Amino acid sequence: MKIHDLITTTEALDDLCKRLAKSEFVAVDTEFMRENTYWPELCLVQIANTEEAAAIDPLADGIDLTSLLDLLTDNEDVLKVFHAGGQDVEIIVNLTGRTPHPVFDTQIAMMAVSQSEQIGYANLVDHWLNIQIDKGARFTDWSRRPLTDRQIEYAIGDVTHLSKIFPKLLKKLIKTGRGNWLDAEMEKLAEVSNYLVDPETSWKRIRQTGRNPQVLGRLKALAGWREGEAQHKNIPRGRIMRDETLADIASHPPKKQGDLAKVRGLSSAWKDNDIGKRLMKVIAEAEPLSKEEMPEKMKRGAPLGKEGALVADLLKLLLKIRAREIDVASRLLTRADEMEALAAGVRELKVLEGWRYEVFGKDALELVEGKLAFAVRGGKLAMTHIDDMQASMEEALAEE
Repeated sequence: MKIHDLITTTEALDDLCKRLAKSEFVAVDTEFMRENTYWPELCLVQIANTEEAAAIDPLADGIDLTSLLDLLTDNEDVLKVFHAGGQDVEIIVNLTGRTPHPVFDTQIAMMAVSQSEQIGYANLVDHWLNIQIDKGARFTDWSRRPLTDRQIEYAIGDVTHLSKIFPKLLKKLIKTGRGNWLDAEMEKLAEVSNYLVDPETSWKRIRQTGRNPQVLGRLKALAGWREGEAQHKNIPRGRIMRDETLADIASHPPKKQGDLAKVRGLSSAWKDNDIGKRLMKVIAEAEPLSKEEMPEKMKRGAPLGKEGALVADLLKLLLKIRAREIDVASRLLTRADEMEALAAGVRELKVLEGWRYEVFGKDALELVEGKLAFAVRGGKLAMTHIDDMQASMEEALAEE
């Protein structure tokens, strides 16, 4: 594979993208910094197909990334391969308002062919290529120039390895017949709405157990205000105020600005500075959350009483057994909150739809309904249907 020198000019980038546009797929990775900013600062882009690889410096003077961004977002003939690509995709959305498409994430795909829940890149490379990655440059300052040869070599390795792993992983997916399981997951990765932060809905990410409209109204107003402050200042939202502090203020709003000095998590300076004044204005103008915006209560079926938690535990045990039997990550099938909802009587769940129902949901439902039981076979825990158990017992009695 040809490894290019660091690309720092528009002309060299355009030439590279013209060639890559003829590929079946490209492996993509980025290096960025966001510890001190709201918006991630793109510092390096790495891209490769089976024949060539390059690192591109987006901070180089005068470089125009249009050809690269068009390749990633407009060319439907080239599959874009990432590993745990959520943050990489977010950066591209910030630059273009679009996501790479079509897209393939090797971390998600590994859940369909193994019991790896969220396999890291180093373990992925070790698993498929038996190569141990040097992590020495992992936590480097990618914004500092000039980049060292070691940094560039490390960065390009991310896509050269990925370009070799993807065909192997795809071959195994095809062999297992589970490729269609991932279609919806990959399309979800390509939904722009996943990466756009709307200040109006940012409150929904903050844990708040109560359903008081006044409290939730303040939470919504405060979260939206914090998001705007962070975006305007380009600093992490936590630098403005942590989630816990925000939720506490929503529940117990200070009566006057001077009371902000008593709020845990805020600097005492807020009692008389401008940001404290803006905060108090938000609190004063916050309106109760409307009925239409109130979070839904969990829908429950027949009361399960104290047995509900035990039923959920049995479902989680069933999930472990099935994941082991078919060698798939349990997280791809369902999650703990869905198991608890199923135990509580909820039936409108993803696990009871499509391939998930066929692979696991059907058995989970039968366990809840008393049609499935656990048995020990050959020293291993397994599932068995009640009807089959009864039939076996009747046959044994008949033979006696």
